[in-house]
Amino acid sequence: MDRDLNLKRAETFSFVNPWIRYFLFFFSFLFWVFSLLIIAIGVYAKIQKATDTVRDAFLIDPAVILIVVGVVMFFITFCGCIGALRENIRLLKTFSFSLTLVFVTQLVIAVLGFFYSDQTRDALGEFVKKAIVHYRDDLDLQNLMDYIQKEFKCCGWNDYKDWSWNLYFNCTPENPSSERCGVPYSCCTPVPGEAVINTMCGFGVQTQKFVEANKSIYPVGCADRAVLWMETHLLLVGALALGLALPQIAGIVLSQILISQIQDEISSVL
Repeated sequence: MDRDLNLKRAETFSFVNPWIRYFLFFFSFLFWVFSLLIIAIGVYAKIQKATDTVRDAFLIDPAVILIVVGVVMFFITFCGCIGALRENIRLLKTFSFSLTLVFVTQLVIAVLGFFYSDQTRDALGEFVKKAIVHYRDDLDLQNLMDYIQKEFKCCGWNDYKDWSWNLYFNCTPENPSSERCGVPYSCCTPVPGEAVINTMCGFGVQTQKFVEANKSIYPVGCADRAVLWMETHLLLVGALALGLALPQIAGIVLSQILISQIQDEISSVL
């Protein structure tokens, strides 16, 4: 009787905790669906473009960035989802390694960005310069720049005269554009009670001095505004960083626990 009872217990007992297994599955499945949504938005945005993005602006194209991020997320979460469901050690190890690699990369970038702030500012400046140069070439890029300038109440990277980098806003006498020496309307300070946005509010502003330009636009560059915003929103920045790190750490820990339990299960059978 005791022997039969022990055999039944051995048959029903498993080293693999079903709570951990299915939590990791649904955790990965949620982000897997989210990655498909990101890819779909990126592909839709790319298809909807009226013109092809020039090669120099390809890497700063928001649609391309969304597609790349979505594909990476899809691969990682697919491994976690199927690995947890099928108790596949190889897929779970791939999931854990990929997630660890992404987390460490983000951590290294954050640390290097903190200790090499001048170099980081220069690198971001090059990114913004390309965005300004191709402002009229890519609608998504244009909308992104307008959004940033409106939200941070800034204009250009260093100051409003950075818009001379753009072919249309270039402030040289040889430029035949009607927007010569101007800045986008997103640089302009809002007029109280104005129902319709005046898209010509920034025309000719680059010819004005800083004090004079300050009457109609935000003359300060986005670099200084971004630093000021982070300094005044440290709790929010910390919460965003924590919110980004915790799911990755949870995925790594859970996958390692599940791998260990599956290996124990295999060892008990052998």
